[in-house]
Amino acid sequence: MNRPPVKSGSTGQMIETAIEKALDPLASALKRATQPAAKPASPGKPGLMVSPLAVSFPTIPPIGGVEIATARAGFYKHERDDLVVFHFPEGASCAGVFTRHKVGSAPVDWCKRHLDADKGGEGVKALVVNAGCANAFTGKAGADAARRTASETAKRFDCRQRDVMLASTGVIGVVLDETKITARLPDIKAGLKADAWAQAGLGIMTTDTFPKGSYAECEIEGVKVKIAGVAKGSGMIAPDMATMLGFIVTDADIAPPVLKALLNLHVRTTFNSVTVDGDTSTNDTALLFATGASGAPRIGRVGDRRLKDFSAALDKVMLDLAHQLVKDGEGATKFVRITVDGAASPASARKLAKSIADSPLVKTAIAGEDANWGRIVMAVGKTEEAVDRDRLAIHFGPHVAAVDGAPSPTYDEAKMSAYMKNAEIDITVHVGSGRASATVWTCDLTKRYIEINGDYRS
Repeated sequence: MNRPPVKSGSTGQMIETAIEKALDPLASALKRATQPAAKPASPGKPGLMVSPLAVSFPTIPPIGGVEIATARAGFYKHERDDLVVFHFPEGASCAGVFTRHKVGSAPVDWCKRHLDADKGGEGVKALVVNAGCANAFTGKAGADAARRTASETAKRFDCRQRDVMLASTGVIGVVLDETKITARLPDIKAGLKADAWAQAGLGIMTTDTFPKGSYAECEIEGVKVKIAGVAKGSGMIAPDMATMLGFIVTDADIAPPVLKALLNLHVRTTFNSVTVDGDTSTNDTALLFATGASGAPRIGRVGDRRLKDFSAALDKVMLDLAHQLVKDGEGATKFVRITVDGAASPASARKLAKSIADSPLVKTAIAGEDANWGRIVMAVGKTEEAVDRDRLAIHFGPHVAAVDGAPSPTYDEAKMSAYMKNAEIDITVHVGSGRASATVWTCDLTKRYIEINGDYRS
């Protein structure tokens, strides 16, 4: 029913205005209640929202023998800790695996040189990590800055320069101003404590939107042993080790050569089996430290059967950290597991899986929740690996997209579309050339990736 017009200044108009004014607070409250809640801001770079795939930082108890402290050195304009120092006891061991990038950074060169030296990794006393400056592609000036950082740290902890490990992450092509680090060493030494794992995870972040940590326990000859680790990485993630950093500490007593063998064994199926954007960093570093504080017997031989449970627990920690790197992929909204089976060899299966995982066309289709299996066929065929076209099969979770080299007769677009809305996607490809398989984890590629990297240096 139409209401008659109300004359300006009339009693009716004044009543109507009063009613509207009285209802306004209620209307405003309803409007606020129905609006979506603001996404939480990242504790890292300002302006970034926490990944929808974010994982909560775990409870990590103190690991015997290691102390940690963080501080703001000033590599970032905004207020945040960007310096992390780990301190280890006498007799600690260390091993590392590093990027094979042809333009490795000064800290990578430093660690490799001293860990590869005679008795390298024995008696390591400290690890110094800074975020905000990669100190990569910086020539002699960058190398000198790394050496001075190690020298000043060694003085503080009464050890040799070679007993200090270094790691950096951030902008490439900027020489490290080590005075920002050395100026904070007194505060760092005074602030060392055993339960600062969460602070360490925050302090090494760059474009990460959440800190990444993992923890596991096992036994060596009946003695409980702890393993804890933190990692950073969000973009430039396609590790080729032997921008991600990973630091793992155990209270087991394990010699450096054994630590290195364990790292090399597990890195292939963990850190080297994830990809965000197909780009390998100049600074990729994974360091494993053993303090010996658990009281477990010393392990000095590669292949010692007493390491079986420890090896499994270490793999669990490394894989957990690797998965978190993908879940924090710049702009990621989907966590994707890609498995290739029926390949001619493990190396072939891995190459095929990486081809799918690194394909921008595959990744953008996943972002659009489109099961475009034709793009997977493209990514498989371009590798020149052995593939039997007439036996090729593609699955998205439980749904069959293609079989025997052709579209599946049971293909259901509605079911497939519904599946692609999940936050976690499984893609399995059978290539019909053998019995080998490999799994790689990746994420989708969204407009947000461009936004983040378009203003990375700002």
